[in-house]
Parts: sequence; C-alpha cells; structure tokens
Amino acid sequence: MRRLVRSSVFWPLVALVLLLAVNVAARPGFLGVRMQDGHLYGSMIDILRNTSPILLVAIGMTLVIATRGIDLSVGALVAIAGAVACTQIAASPTPGSASTVLIAVGTAVLVCLVLGAWNGFLVAVVGIQPIIATLILMTAGRGIAMLVTGGQITTVNSPLYKSIGAGYLLTLPVSAIIAGVVLGATALLTRRTALGTLVESVGINPEASRLAGVRARSIIWTVYVFSALCAAIAGILISSNVTAADANNNGLWIELDAILAVVIGGTSLMGGKFSLTGTLIGAFIIETLRITVISLGIAPEVTLVFKAVVVILVCLLQSPVVQRRFRARRRAVAQEHGEAVEVVA
Repeated sequence: MRRLVRSSVFWPLVALVLLLAVNVAARPGFLGVRMQDGHLYGSMIDILRNTSPILLVAIGMTLVIATRGIDLSVGALVAIAGAVACTQIAASPTPGSASTVLIAVGTAVLVCLVLGAWNGFLVAVVGIQPIIATLILMTAGRGIAMLVTGGQITTVNSPLYKSIGAGYLLTLPVSAIIAGVVLGATALLTRRTALGTLVESVGINPEASRLAGVRARSIIWTVYVFSALCAAIAGILISSNVTAADANNNGLWIELDAILAVVIGGTSLMGGKFSLTGTLIGAFIIETLRITVISLGIAPEVTLVFKAVVVILVCLLQSPVVQRRFRARRRAVAQEHGEAVEVVA
C-alpha cells in the first residue's frame, strides 16, 4: 500500500475517481454506455473523444517538459494545421475525394513540422529560453492562421475529412483510436529504446549529458518537432470534428490544458523523469473537470479558474522548498516511529 501511495499516478487517479463520483452523484446514468447507430454512445465515450486532442498535445508537451523546456506555441499550431487543411479542401473541386483529404492533411502536418523545427532551432541552436522562443510563434501563429483563412471561418463539405474527428471505427471514436496509437508508439519509442533515457538525462543535466556523449542539441530539437507533429494531428482532429477552421478559437488555451495534464500526471516542470501514463490520466482529468463544471450548473468560463488553481497547487507542490519540507516531515515521522518501536522493545 505504501508503494502504491508513493506512485506518481496514485493521486491523479484518486482525483479522477472523485470527479467521476461527483458526476455520478449529479447524474446516476453518467457511466452508462450503450450501442446506438452502430457505435458506442454515452458520456464516457464523449469524454474519450473530447480528450483525444488534449492528450495528443500533452504527449508532445511531456517530452518537451522532460528536457526542461516548454512549448507555448501548440495552440497556434493547432489553429494553423486546421486552417491549412480546411483551406485546401475547400478550394478543391473534389473536397470529398481521398486524394484531396490526404494531400491537405499531409500539407498541414508538413507546415507544422517546419514550424516545430523553427522552435527547436531557436531553443537548441540559438540558445533562446524555451518560453520566449515558443512565445514568438504563439503570438504570430494565429496571425498566420488568419492569413491562411483570409480572416474568415473556413467550412468544408467533406464526409471523409469529417470522419477523422467525428467518425467511428470498431464502435469507438476514430479520434480516440488515433490518440491511442500515438500514445502507444511514443511509449514504445521512449521505454523500449534508449530515447526515453536520453530525454530524461538531458532534462536532468544537459551539460553532463553533453560531456557523456549525448547529443543534447539533437534531442531537444527532436522533441520540439515531435510536439509540433502532435499539435498538427490535434488540429486536424478539432477542425474535422466541426468541419471548419476557426483561426481564433481552434486550439485556444489548449497549451494550458496540455501543461496542466503533464504536471498533474507527475512530470516535473524542472525536467527529468516523465510519465506518459500520468499524462493520460491528467488529460482525462482535464476533460472530466470540464464536464463536471457543466454538470453542476456552473458557467463553462469558470473552468479556467479551476484549471488555474490546479496549476498553482501543482507548482507549489513541485517547488524545492515545499519538497524539502515534506521530506523533512517524513524523516521526523519515521524517527518518531523508530523511537516508539525501540521503547516497546
């Protein structure tokens, strides 16, 4: 039991269970899942589908934070990916064809990869602080998306494109399957190869890693490109779900959700060890919190306040001062129990 409590995912799991319990108390049928129109239907399926974009962005953010970095541009990249894909499909004479959709999606991903490489160049090569380097694209990115869409909401009429974000496969949402595949592939690459250890070593001590022969610059560059890839896929899911590209609202504040999901999952903002399982749980907590606020009749805008409070609490718990005091308190309690055992003996 003590080992379970010390696990980094224990308290996030407890928080998720409590949120689900609140929803069940408000709506007894909240956990119910039924088959309807050939696919699974219910609140839990909605959470599964709506969590997918957040999870995708959070996966990339996990590796970036593990290298002691941050990527504030993911929301803008989400908007750019949706803008590029929808604009190409809308301009095509055959918006429903597979070739049109594939070319549009491929172009959107390629554009985001180039922008992610730009972020990595600024951080790894130029040496700009990550928060400043990605803030540049965060500020300019939505302007780029507005230029792509001409300042208008670009709608598309493509059943194939819509199926990416709103369709179902094997009774499950396609978006959830895509997010699960990305999560599984990332877990295999980082836990079954040396990549995960290299990422953690760069985050713990980049200079020592460099002296040990690790190409810290290449690792940092790679994680920013990967973060852009995840944001591009999330942008395609969001825009295809609503069959429109809204440069102002697509991916708005998703960088906050991603960072919050990562830190709730136990990955420290100071870099080093990371937990993809914790990130998965954190992403579910974010979406479940949103659903809970709505279920309790609270205005959805207030959700931002709850998220901000959680970020503050997590940052305080991860601060060196608080951690030192917790360790000192545990040592004191352990010494007291040791003395009590000696007296009884």
